Amino acid sequence: MSDALTVLKSGAAALGLVLTEAQFEQLLGYFALIQKWNKVYNLTSVRDPQEMLTHHLLDSLTAIAPLERHTRGQPARVLDVGSGGGVPGVVLAICRPELEVSCVDTVGKKAAFIRQVAVSLKLPNLHGIHARVETLTGPFDVICCRAFAALPDFVRGSRNALAGPGVWMAMKGKRPQAEIDGLPADVQVFHVEPLSVPGLEVERCMVWMKPAV
Repeated sequence: MSDALTVLKSGAAALGLVLTEAQFEQLLGYFALIQKWNKVYNLTSVRDPQEMLTHHLLDSLTAIAPLERHTRGQPARVLDVGSGGGVPGVVLAICRPELEVSCVDTVGKKAAFIRQVAVSLKLPNLHGIHARVETLTGPFDVICCRAFAALPDFVRGSRNALAGPGVWMAMKGKRPQAEIDGLPADVQVFHVEPLSVPGLEVERCMVWMKPAV
């Protein structure tokens, strides 16, 4: 785990994140739990621990600073759609305790895993929900997803859960222009932000959207 801690600390530093030792311990605890549960419950297709560290944890850490800029460090309700093994929702809950993070998934065992993480790591601000996102009413200030669905499907499915002044935050690979072009007329993209994942030479971006006025 010491190697994993080194990777996490250098990654956080590269992203300009200031985390406590307790938060790094929680990230390591999550890393251990997802490896353990993945053997039985198939939470993620990624099996290699090193790849899990970079593609899941470090990748999720790239969302922290952009989200904090949006919330200005204030309490907010965040919904992570199609969270699977908890990326980025669990990492958001660990790194920013002022956020109330709910991870929703249609697969019961994945929602159960999130609840187990919340108990094991003592994260009262983390919640696992077994449901279809279409059934949720929120209201959530930020609705996020990572590698979940095409943008039009993402916003349509989660629209009822969005608070009036809320926003959508979608973590994507390279800029999904075709998906952006396919968004409903009443949804506006107000920022596409490039993301850089420490240790990964891949294209990543975050697409910010809100209901058009």
